[in-house]
Amino acid sequence: MHGLIDAAIYLTAALVAVPLFRRLGFGAVLGYLAAGMLIGPWGLGLIGEVESVMQFSEIGVVFLLFVIGLELKPSRLWVMRHAIFVSGALQLVCAWVPLTLILHAFGLGWPGSILAGYALALSSTAFVLQALGERNQLTAAHGRAAFGILLFQDLAVIPMIAMLPMLAMSGAEGESVSLWTRAGIAVAATLGLVLGGRYLLRPVFRAVARWGSDETFTVAALLVVIAAAMLMEWAELSMGLGAFLAGVLLADSEYRHELESNINPFKGLLLGLFFISVGMAADFGILGRDPWPILVGAAILVSVKLFSLWAIASLMRIGMPTSLQLALVLAQGGEFAFVLFHAATGLDVLPHAVTERLVAIVILSMVLTPLLFLISDWLGRRTAAATPARPFDEIEDDNPPVLIAGFGRVGQVVARVLQMRGIHFTALERDVEHVDLVRRWGNKIYYGEPTKLETLRAAGADKARMLVIAMDDVEKSIHAVELARRHFPHLKIYARARDRHHALHLMDLGVDYLIRETWLSSLEMAREVLVALGDDPQAAAYSVDVFNEADQDLLKRQLKHREDLDHMIQSAHEVRNELQTLMEGDPKMSALGSGQRRAGPEEKQA
Repeated sequence: MHGLIDAAIYLTAALVAVPLFRRLGFGAVLGYLAAGMLIGPWGLGLIGEVESVMQFSEIGVVFLLFVIGLELKPSRLWVMRHAIFVSGALQLVCAWVPLTLILHAFGLGWPGSILAGYALALSSTAFVLQALGERNQLTAAHGRAAFGILLFQDLAVIPMIAMLPMLAMSGAEGESVSLWTRAGIAVAATLGLVLGGRYLLRPVFRAVARWGSDETFTVAALLVVIAAAMLMEWAELSMGLGAFLAGVLLADSEYRHELESNINPFKGLLLGLFFISVGMAADFGILGRDPWPILVGAAILVSVKLFSLWAIASLMRIGMPTSLQLALVLAQGGEFAFVLFHAATGLDVLPHAVTERLVAIVILSMVLTPLLFLISDWLGRRTAAATPARPFDEIEDDNPPVLIAGFGRVGQVVARVLQMRGIHFTALERDVEHVDLVRRWGNKIYYGEPTKLETLRAAGADKARMLVIAMDDVEKSIHAVELARRHFPHLKIYARARDRHHALHLMDLGVDYLIRETWLSSLEMAREVLVALGDDPQAAAYSVDVFNEADQDLLKRQLKHREDLDHMIQSAHEVRNELQTLMEGDPKMSALGSGQRRAGPEEKQA
């Protein structure tokens, strides 16, 4: 009963703290840490035993490293090799070295200084990626650079975790005799894991997938991770290293996504429990008793990382504003620091008192992160306002018969078909980064704003025969149609609509042809669903054609009342009832909905 009460306390604390901290912009990691501080012995004292919980929750870190290994597809690493291995390595070294020297200057031994400096040089992957995603900055210059550096840092945790036993041995006496023996055992265990993973894991998972159930596959995935971790622990290496190697060996397998989906729930729960246990163990009262070392330490950490990141970004010629934004978003300590501190304390590489202060410093730096992000956002806005916009391209006036406004998913397909038939066109796209990317593929495209009259004139709209509106932005596509209808009435306008309301608006403007996004592909899927349920292909095609014609007629009827939602809903109900009555009275239709159906292809084969 006592265990159930503890579990309820953990879950309640996480359920309250994590959403609250995410809402405030502090991220889930700080929420878990705060929950641990609240219920731990230094807070309300609801949970007294910390060490046993932390030992159990370490499995969450093991699962996390396994998932990181699964993500390391060689092809992905090769594409991002410069951003990951060059920028990431330079950042880590330039922050690690000064932090190590500073820690040693304050009296910490070399093994502890090396480990702590390395841990402090890491940034928070969970915190930064979440904040960048919420601000739609992952595709910005500083967002892409930050992603590459964070990915390298996630990889860089593995060798330090593997080196921790060596750092522990370097501080121990009388261990030199068995050093070669331990090294031989470690090498043998690693080779055994690599060879076993390469030649045994796929056949095992293939057999489990064929003859087992979903639960069996989950059990097999958990067993592989735990077995790899136990093998490395037996070799006196890190459990996380074993899990990471197992993930790497399965990164290119056909079971990668299935494994990740099975492991992720366990990883999330246990990793959250790990951060709660870190918060429980953290004596944040030290900030009240002896605040200056913590405050100065956090200031030194943020300052060193700011300077190192800015220097590296400048060296890579990223540009001053982007360099400053990159430095600001990565200046905090990271969640892997807690993992390394805990492991180092267990191996006596770091004294417990030092670990308490280092954990407090990292937490304080993470608390400062939202403020640093606000400064970064302000800097980005100021830079954007001060930077002159790139001028639109000069468009060659070769009198193409077709203009394409928007060169995304739809516009590119239309353009490729026209290219195949040798039909000239002019494509306009307002996203300058997308223009530069598409040009690398050999496409003829101009950077310009299709909603500006001078751009359409320069593109030859007065001489063209057709305008294809393939823009993703609803408001801009409507504006472009209005502009073309008013100034170039001779143009035939073929438009793409995102949804029904967008389609009705475009129809009201008098476009000559309209296609709703995903409409035809959805009809094709519906036809295949009917066939799979046992319908004849001809009957399924007939049903889809009837529905398509009825909906097109409904769209025309709703156009007159598109501002009257009640009328539109009523007309939709009427058409649905009419179609159901029509299908029920048609002798060609089988009663699929009533359960009376012909045998499907699989049943016929059986």
